[in-house]
Amino acid sequence: MVLPYLKYWFFKLDQYSLQSPKVFEIYTRLKGFLKEEHSYEAELEFIRQQLLQDEELLIIKDFGAGSKKLKKNTRKISDITKYSTSQLKFNKLYQFFCQETPAQYVLELGTCTGLNAHYLSKVTKGVVHSFEGSEALWKKAKEYHKSENIQFNLGEIKTTLPAILAKSSHIDFALLDATHTEPATLHYFESILPYLQNHSIIAVADIHWSRCMESAWVKLINHPKVSLSFDFFECGILYFDPNLPKESYILDI
Repeated sequence: MVLPYLKYWFFKLDQYSLQSPKVFEIYTRLKGFLKEEHSYEAELEFIRQQLLQDEELLIIKDFGAGSKKLKKNTRKISDITKYSTSQLKFNKLYQFFCQETPAQYVLELGTCTGLNAHYLSKVTKGVVHSFEGSEALWKKAKEYHKSENIQFNLGEIKTTLPAILAKSSHIDFALLDATHTEPATLHYFESILPYLQNHSIIAVADIHWSRCMESAWVKLINHPKVSLSFDFFECGILYFDPNLPKESYILDI
C-alpha cells in the first residue's frame, strides 16, 4: 500500500488545480457536503461506537480476498468495524455521489456491519439493496440497523445480485465493496452495466487494496461506457454520462 499511496499523494489535485469547470463544480460541492453535519449523523455514529465496543465473536464466511488485518475466520465485531468498515468521510462521500443521481434504485455489494447501507438510506428515495455473503455479518447488520428502506440480501453475490437486477428497471447508484478480486469486481460491474443510464454512478471501494484491484480499476476507467472518473485512493467513482469528458482525476479529500 505504500507505493500506491505515494503515487496518489504525488499526483493528486486540489480544488484549485482543476481546469474543467464541471469537475471543479462537482468537487467543490463534494468538499462542502463533507463538511456539513446532518441531523442523523449522531444516531449513526452512536451505532458505530456500539459496534466498536461489541466484543461478540463471529465466524465469518469469506467469499473474497480476505482481510489484511484479520486473518482468522473468527473475528470480533469491534475489529471488523475498526478494520473493515468505511470511515465517516467515505460514508458521506458515497452519500454525496448517490444523491447526485435520482437515488431510487441503489445497490451496495458488501454489507459488512451495515453502516454504509444506513448512510446511503438517508439519501435514497427508494430502497437500498445491500448484499452480504456471510450469514453472521448479515444477522449483525440487521440487528443494528432498522431502516425501512434497506433490504439486506443474504447469499453469495454472484447468485443473489441477478435476482434483484431482474426485478429492476435500472440502477441509479451502486457501491461495489465486496470480494476485492479483479475477476469478481469486473463481473459485478458487467452484471450491473446493462441497467445503467446516463445519470448513473458507480463507486468502487478499495481500488488500491492490491495489485489486482488496481488492475481492475484501470480496466474500469478505460471501459468505453465510462466517461468521467475520480480516484480518492480509498475508492473510485465512475460516471456514465456521454456528455461528460472521458477524463480521470486523482483527487484529495
